[in-house]
Order: sequence, then C-alpha cells, then structure tokens
Amino acid sequence: MSTSFRRKAAAVTFAVLALSLAGGGIALAQPSAKAPQEAVQPAARASNSQPPVTAESARKAKAALKAGAATTLVATNVFTVVNSNGTKARGTGTVIKYGPGQYEVQFGYVVSAGAFLATISRADACCIPPAGEISVAPRLSTPNAVFIQTRNSAGTPADLGFTLLTHTP
Repeated sequence: MSTSFRRKAAAVTFAVLALSLAGGGIALAQPSAKAPQEAVQPAARASNSQPPVTAESARKAKAALKAGAATTLVATNVFTVVNSNGTKARGTGTVIKYGPGQYEVQFGYVVSAGAFLATISRADACCIPPAGEISVAPRLSTPNAVFIQTRNSAGTPADLGFTLLTHTP
C-alpha cells in the first residue's frame, strides 16, 4: 500500500509541476493587451527611397571614376567624416548633400560590391554626438558612391554628422 501511495504522490507532484510550468509559460508568452507608450515604435517613415541622381552628381561620379581608373585596388578600407552641413571634415571621398539628412559620398573607384558602416558622430573631439538613426546603402545608378540617410530619434530626417567606413574587396 505504501509503495502505491508513493508512486501516486510522485505522479501527482510531477503533474502539478508540469502544469505550473506550462501555465506560467503560456501566460508569459501571451502579448499584453496594450503596450506602454514608450515601447511603441515611431510612426512609419515618410520615405525610405533615395532621391534621384542629379546631373551634377552623375558628372562628378564619372569624373571621380575617370580620375581613379589608373588605381588598382586589391582591398581597401577608407573612412570619411562628414559634418552635419554636408562638408567633409576629413577622410576620403567627395560629399554631396541632397536635403535634410540625405548625403552621398563618392569615391574614385567602384564601391557597390563593398561593405559599408556608418555611425552618427562629430568631427571634433568634443562632446557626445546627438541621438538619432543612420542608414547606409549603395547609391542607386552610381557604382562609386554610397547613400547615407540620418534621422533624429523620432524618425524625422535631420542633418547629423557621421563617420562612414567603406571596405571594398
């Protein structure tokens, strides 16, 4: 009798434990009815597309490629530090500013097969840069350029300084 009672007690204990874990796991997995306001994502972005390439931009890109055509690159890492007004502080490349938070950096060689990394920064040694967001992509219709878009923390296009690192194989 005592053996069957011990077996039943063990089975009941395991069943209670399993149900507790399953019930707790289900409760944790259920989404809350309403997310707190600070956890809500900002409104959808107005535009995630690049502005059209201007004739001046295309002319500069072709001239940069022509000037750099004699260079044979095996692999290269270059950086460009850009001020919020679109002027180059230091580094490699030519910077073109299109509109609020829209920049293009052109190089003297093809970078479309490369890897790009950009971060919001300041050109001087003072202070922490402002909060915000940055995106980087190959420039459409311009194989020797990169497109950068900066936004404030609310997701609105904003002029912010940045540092761009480009690695081309």
